[in-house]
Amino acid sequence: MAGMDKSAFPDAVCTVDDQIAEGDKVATRFTARGTHRGELSGVAASGRRVTVPCLILDRIVDGKIVEEFEVFDQLGMFQAIGTLPARPASV
Repeated sequence: MAGMDKSAFPDAVCTVDDQIAEGDKVATRFTARGTHRGELSGVAASGRRVTVPCLILDRIVDGKIVEEFEVFDQLGMFQAIGTLPARPASV
């Protein structure tokens, strides 16, 4: 679920924002939200809430997903839990 490991984000919830299908492809844009309550990539729980925008592109054959491409804001997630500095505000 877009890098939101259930042990690190036990309350993780995903909300589908858009879903578009054409031919054998399905694009899903969704938002994952959760509280950082467990270790994530060696980072101890911070207790911080995070919101992560995500996009998945699936290819479907005979009703089954045969390929999947996923993109999510990993940098923003690590900034939200406090392991990386936040982006500076625009001038």
